[in-house]
Amino acid sequence: MSFWRGVARAVLLVALLPGAGGAAERAIDKQIVIAANVDQAWDAWTTREGIVSFFAPEAVIEPRVGGAFHIHIDPTAPPGMKGADDMRFLALQPKKMISFDWNAPPSLPQARTQRTFVIVRFEPVNERETRVSLHHTGWGDGGEWDKAFAYFDRAWGNVLANLKKRFDSGPQDWTEWLNQLRKWREEAAQKK
Repeated sequence: MSFWRGVARAVLLVALLPGAGGAAERAIDKQIVIAANVDQAWDAWTTREGIVSFFAPEAVIEPRVGGAFHIHIDPTAPPGMKGADDMRFLALQPKKMISFDWNAPPSLPQARTQRTFVIVRFEPVNERETRVSLHHTGWGDGGEWDKAFAYFDRAWGNVLANLKKRFDSGPQDWTEWLNQLRKWREEAAQKK
């Protein structure tokens, strides 16, 4: 192989490397420092009790690769419409990182048929505080993808704020949320 052909091949390979010269992949990145040690932060994301304390009123959590990470934002909805009904853990590095697949809300049915990916990292700040970082990627472009991206850009900020609130002032009380869901469902049924 000639010298110049080797140089051309090397340039092409470098150009194809992720992040080399192209636009960065669209992602949502959020982080927060919470008043909890790493063990407490880990348990908040990897147990049913932890998820219900800040994220959603119901959940099925099996913290193992391939295990359930079902987050039921609306537990009164029919199966498949509760929220993140059939999500799975993709990886777990104890007390350092979890990742799981994710889908769009039921109001965005085209984007909902696809999956995106979330990585949550846990980093001790000191003995009583942990930095929780969230990275959400795997987005398509246009249409419902743009709506789903905007939705989750807001939603993940709220989830992390609820996580902080959980450790500052106690677990989330979902009573009012569930009452509101029931009311909306009854109003929708009356309109039919």
